[in-house]
Amino acid sequence: MTSAKLANRRCGIIQAVSQFPSVKARDLQRMLEREPLNYSVHRQNGSHRVLRAQGRPQLLFSYHDGATVPPGVVRKILIRDVGLTEEEAWAVLS
Repeated sequence: MTSAKLANRRCGIIQAVSQFPSVKARDLQRMLEREPLNYSVHRQNGSHRVLRAQGRPQLLFSYHDGATVPPGVVRKILIRDVGLTEEEAWAVLS
């Protein structure tokens, strides 16, 4: 594969990930804690929080409240870690 094709492929991946917004860690945690996800802080050590919700996987949330979570990480947390579909993730973000 030529380097131009690789660059185009990389750009396509970057565009798909950047569709999700970057958000403050405090706001993302609030999104996880509200309906329909209902996560709550199970325990905390400094900025590391273990979040749990009935019927959902446990999350380790390790951001300071004022830190900005990049778009790719927001997508990873909501889709891969929590297990939401892309449509469900957008509903949580809105």
